[in-house]
Amino acid sequence: MTIWSILGSGVTGLCVATTLYEQGELIEVIESPHAQGASHLAGGMLSPFCEGENAPQIVVEQGQFAANWWKRHVSCVIQNGSLVLAPARDSAELLRFARMTQCYEWVSPGMLEPDLGDRFAKGLFYPSEAHLDPRQALGELKQKLINAGVDFHTNRPNGRIIDCRGIQASAELSDLRSIRGEMIILQSEEISLSRSIRLLHPRFPCYIVPRDNNRFMVGATMVESSKADPICARAIMELLSSAYSVHPSFAEASVVEVGAGLRPAFFDNVPAIHFKDGKFFVNGMYRHGFLLAPILAEKLLGQLTQTQESGK
Repeated sequence: MTIWSILGSGVTGLCVATTLYEQGELIEVIESPHAQGASHLAGGMLSPFCEGENAPQIVVEQGQFAANWWKRHVSCVIQNGSLVLAPARDSAELLRFARMTQCYEWVSPGMLEPDLGDRFAKGLFYPSEAHLDPRQALGELKQKLINAGVDFHTNRPNGRIIDCRGIQASAELSDLRSIRGEMIILQSEEISLSRSIRLLHPRFPCYIVPRDNNRFMVGATMVESSKADPICARAIMELLSSAYSVHPSFAEASVVEVGAGLRPAFFDNVPAIHFKDGKFFVNGMYRHGFLLAPILAEKLLGQLTQTQESGK
């Protein structure tokens, strides 16, 4: 029986490993000895309809699979919907966002999130959307696989390669490019939010994702760059300013963490499966890792089955 060697233990690698293991495939996971990748810095929003603002329809359609998949596999999914806001001066952005998306309701934001008070006259609510804590979710997936006897190591692979290394695979995928993203994590006992919030702005849109222990992930900048430098001062100021626009108490919040990383993306920003030189590559997750990795893993399983049946 074929052994599948999965390179990478970010969201793509762990979703692939979980899906293959559940179908009875023999697998091992080869972890990177380098620093944690883009998955560690992700927001964890499962918001396919909001992504329709600038993502192709295939992302919206396939992303609707994600929330149920994650709820079946981890304990940290919160399905309270997503709330989209805009400052009064940028109300045209809210109308534009509504035209580009679907499956929303116009709401009074303070009715859904009392801590917002009357700072926003109206907002867009996407009731079926969800969010999760990426680090907890990946930790749970990995621990379940370890408990099931799956081998995680940093040695040479023993089987056929499924490369899920993100930007580390760029030497073998010439059309893969880097999108730099920066984020901060704040902590405040003065603010309570029960769902992810997107703040629209013509130049500096941001999102705020609540996490346990009164923490909030604020992200994320997007810059076409391959520089793996630390977060820059301008990004911190922009993200803090956006958070303050949502709730002034963020000005007094503790800055728990700042971070920057490189997202892998293809030219159309749609993740894909490639077969090259006898290896499978699952890559190009862009900003859709937690949203699309589950369905990419299911698609890969179908391709592996065809490969085994044809003897290739």
